[in-house]
Amino acid sequence: MYHFLFTSIFLKKRIVKNSLLIFIFFILGILCGIFTLLPVKIIPTSFIAYVVYALIFFVGIGAGANVKVWHAVRRMHFKIVLVPLAVIGGTLMGVGLTSFLLSGIAFNQALAVGAGFGYYSLSSVIISQMDGDFLGIIALISNLMREIITILLAPVLVRFFGKIAPIAAGGAASMDTTLAVITRASGSEYAVISIFSGMVLTLLVPILVPLLLGR
Repeated sequence: MYHFLFTSIFLKKRIVKNSLLIFIFFILGILCGIFTLLPVKIIPTSFIAYVVYALIFFVGIGAGANVKVWHAVRRMHFKIVLVPLAVIGGTLMGVGLTSFLLSGIAFNQALAVGAGFGYYSLSSVIISQMDGDFLGIIALISNLMREIITILLAPVLVRFFGKIAPIAAGGAASMDTTLAVITRASGSEYAVISIFSGMVLTLLVPILVPLLLGR
């Protein structure tokens, strides 16, 4: 019991630390831009595009190499597909309704931010490239918060909303950074579902985000 609690607390601290480290570097980048500590054109637009292509390429490698997930899909008769579909529907419905309460963010822009599904590194870069830095920053913060909330509140989500809830909350991150927390809160039997859902959502990010922005 004590070993489980110690491991769980240590794991959460480590993952939160990684997420906060990413956020700190983001803040440092903003400060460098505000105080012109680095040349504005230090990173050309074409280079950022190549970074996006590289991220998508490595996402594809990770998805293709995960043989266990493909076996699990065949074994579960594709019922497992309902989980990422529910996450997509719930996320887009939620951000769509939220857009009517916010000024300065159009309906399709809110949908594009939500379509990041917690994959803040890729979605924020794509959105910044297509719609500007303002919306890209919103995408980064909101999707990063989605990951942190899942890490911190996974047991609470299971208690009030069921064992699938942390998987839905984790979004694309349910296949990697939040996986350990999810399996501890929901049970090891949900690991394959979590990985599959995260993989599907991750693959859809570079497709849905540009589509929703209409570019």
